[in-house]
Amino acid sequence: MNIPLVDLAAQMREIDAEVQEGLAEVFADTAFIGGKPVAEFENGYAEQTEAAYCVGVANGTDALELALRAVGVTAGGEVVLPANTFIATAEAVSRIGATPVLVDVDDEYLLIDPARVAEAVNSRTQAIVPVHLFGQVAPVEQLTEIAESVGAAIVEDAAQSQGATRFGRYAGGLGRAAGTSFYPGKNLGAAGDAGAVTTQDAEIAERVRLIAAHGSSKKYVHEVVGMNSRLDTIQAVVLNAKLKRLARWNEARRVAAARYGDLLSEVAGVRLPKSMPGNLDVWHLYVVRVEERDRLLAELHNAGIGAGIHYPHPLHLTQAYAAMGLGEGSFPIAERAARQILSLPLFPHISQSQQEQVVRALTPALGFHDGVCE
Repeated sequence: MNIPLVDLAAQMREIDAEVQEGLAEVFADTAFIGGKPVAEFENGYAEQTEAAYCVGVANGTDALELALRAVGVTAGGEVVLPANTFIATAEAVSRIGATPVLVDVDDEYLLIDPARVAEAVNSRTQAIVPVHLFGQVAPVEQLTEIAESVGAAIVEDAAQSQGATRFGRYAGGLGRAAGTSFYPGKNLGAAGDAGAVTTQDAEIAERVRLIAAHGSSKKYVHEVVGMNSRLDTIQAVVLNAKLKRLARWNEARRVAAARYGDLLSEVAGVRLPKSMPGNLDVWHLYVVRVEERDRLLAELHNAGIGAGIHYPHPLHLTQAYAAMGLGEGSFPIAERAARQILSLPLFPHISQSQQEQVVRALTPALGFHDGVCE
């Protein structure tokens, strides 16, 4: 693609010297498991999210599962989450043996709808998972009241929201725990798989560390059945370099999102994304809604524009969760959005001319030939 959906090469060029120096130290020290870079990152990311504790783990899916286990989700329990999220959110629940309970989202922001959550909770509900989708924070304060009414925990899926805030408070520090992913394309991305759990609760952090280390806090003494999920030291080197730049890169994303808003403001047939009042969005993705989305996507790709879809199928319409028995019409807003959403290229290093090129390609594809950038 002439313009990629995400330009990771530009990020790596910016941090290359620092990463090479850090990697040389790791290999010289041979501290490949739990070395100094891991502790440095855990401390730095906890500070960034204003959480008391951060535990680095192997990936974002593990992070969610570990967070859920640590707050008390067990086999047979229920966990409420939105229908329009990446499958990992539900997988983390299923891997415990708990049941994902899906709800619809609001039409304006495509975030989990508290009214639908209130209808879904019951005595079996052990957690509610607000997904901070596309870079903005779900209305956690409303969900907290609902969770408290049934004794459930709020566990944030903060994989797309590193640095985002709601009413001045950072994603990852709003619930009892949060799981986040540092998959390379995230706002804060590693050079491979990585993740973390953040929490304000010392017992939850200790529980996460225990489960993630084969259920062992002392070598060969295993207190519970656990798993092996560690933040790799080499990934921590990359994350430390990127964490120093996260605030600046997020601000660049906000500038780019505002520019798209200006460029597309007069283009008919495009529904622009909005940020919920109280949110400072970090624009992990710039997602518009259009009709004939699949045709438009193909035309953008033919024009060298790396657009994408996040996500083409609500969870209940995937084969993996067909056993739920929820067909078309179960979650109409999520289903309609899945047919319309289109992610345009957006990354910290995107230029104005690149964004203008995106709009020049999109406008005629929509059926308009006097584009705003002509």
